[in-house]
Amino acid sequence: MLTIDLRGKRALVAGVADDGGFGFAIAKALAEAGASVCIGTWPPALGIFQTMLDRGKLDDSLTLSDGGKLAFERIYPLDAAFDEQSDIPTETRESKRYRDHGDVSIQGLANRLAADFGPACLDVVVHSLANAPEVQKPLLETSRRGYLAALGTSAFSFVSLLRRLGPLTNSGGSFLTLSYLAGERVVPGYGGGMSSAKAALESDMRTLSYEAGRKWAIRVNAISAGPMASRAANAIGRIQDSIEHYRAASPLAEAISAAEVASAAAFLSSHLASGITGTTLYVDKGYHAMGVTSV
Repeated sequence: MLTIDLRGKRALVAGVADDGGFGFAIAKALAEAGASVCIGTWPPALGIFQTMLDRGKLDDSLTLSDGGKLAFERIYPLDAAFDEQSDIPTETRESKRYRDHGDVSIQGLANRLAADFGPACLDVVVHSLANAPEVQKPLLETSRRGYLAALGTSAFSFVSLLRRLGPLTNSGGSFLTLSYLAGERVVPGYGGGMSSAKAALESDMRTLSYEAGRKWAIRVNAISAGPMASRAANAIGRIQDSIEHYRAASPLAEAISAAEVASAAAFLSSHLASGITGTTLYVDKGYHAMGVTSV
């Protein structure tokens, strides 16, 4: 019988700050498959998230199918807008939400992992990071600064993560990022440069699959997920309209769940997908295949 078996593997999921998004669901699915799981959390959200964990507020969400409980091996502070500590402005570094966390850059994350676990300590890395300060603005009204911020945090962070964590990843390891159909087609309301960031992210994923494959024998893929009412998506607005539209227009007339995206992520991270790289896998009930979506 074929099974997703990640026992003895270590995964890092970058971009988990609550139990309502794809990142958390993927972390849980990887743990269900036997992996030990570390996460990277945005520093301003880390304190609240840690408090919720300590007080048992997330116990129901952490419960695994065997009755056990997901326990993160490490929770690292991570601000993927910064590649190295020297990139972090002094004002940010010394602010209340950052000053006690040390080096929260991507290189800082790599340094902490190497110090905690030694070389070749990773097998799976999931990039579940996206942010655009002007996401509610149409592209025509987006500033250059807002546009570049969206690309930096949502797309280049994947390049930076692979550059710095690739040397810590075992041969045959997997890097995975999360995309959205707005990188290929017009999605009104998905603004602030985020559609451009998703397009760049998928293009970079393909190039990185070649470069990382040849350099470290690492696989690199993306999941293009349908809309889900996560906290981040709710901040954009109109998410319920998008969910209902997908539900009505997709070949499978139902909304996606975080668990479905997480199962696909676990598959792509496992030996069952050893021949798959440079690929965008759609988990959207088939919506991407439709030429006419009006109902």
